[in-house]
Amino acid sequence: MSFGYFDTFSYKTPWEGKPGLWERITRHHRFYFTAKYASAVFTTRKDAIRGTYDRKAWADSSFFIFRFIEKSGGRFDITGMENIIKDQGPVVFICNHMGTLETMILPSLIAPHREVTFVVKESLVKHPLFGHVMRSRDPIVVGRTDPRKDFEEVMTKGPELISKGTSIVIFPQSTRSTVFKPEEFNSLGVKLAKKTGVNVVPVALKTDFWGQGRIIKELGPLDSKKIIYFKFGESFPVTGNGKAENQKIIDFIHSCLTQWA
Repeated sequence: MSFGYFDTFSYKTPWEGKPGLWERITRHHRFYFTAKYASAVFTTRKDAIRGTYDRKAWADSSFFIFRFIEKSGGRFDITGMENIIKDQGPVVFICNHMGTLETMILPSLIAPHREVTFVVKESLVKHPLFGHVMRSRDPIVVGRTDPRKDFEEVMTKGPELISKGTSIVIFPQSTRSTVFKPEEFNSLGVKLAKKTGVNVVPVALKTDFWGQGRIIKELGPLDSKKIIYFKFGESFPVTGNGKAENQKIIDFIHSCLTQWA
């Protein structure tokens, strides 16, 4: 069965042995990675400005980044991809948030199969490099400074997108963090799913292979000792006030991160 860019519902980067000196100097080097990433960013920005950056282009550029992450020493371990497509209608993907990597890679996993967009910070849609691309995906934009205003925005635009068949990826944590803190994991995604009557798909990820830069967050160090994990859980509906469902997502993510530690 063909599944997007993969032949099965799980994927592990093939082990090619310890890299030689030349690979460590060239491909497995931060400068190589930065150059390839910059090339992808400028290409996608140009396409977005031209109005040619559609869902397929988004998925293709995401998979391009996926592949050069592997060439830079990154190793993926992805499971549960069958849960991306189990539901016929749109869903809300609810994920923990570690860094830039997941925002770059999730489109290659989800977008080949369904319309999808993200809940993103306002700073991203105004960013001189990423702004055109993000706006082309018609995201839900939040400021992260006024929770009430963010709630209203998600609860207004979210149902509009879902009614058109668009799934939504949301990171309930207020900021990126390599340490998962359940107390910072809000229930906004669960409330959106409850309001629109769609299922949630919990997503656990560990993406600290690609760290945050001191000056530019997106250009942080790479650590090839750290495996990149993604796991999509089974979808489920939200009933009642959603507290139990939000806790279920937290438990799923915590369990995965404990297993991957």
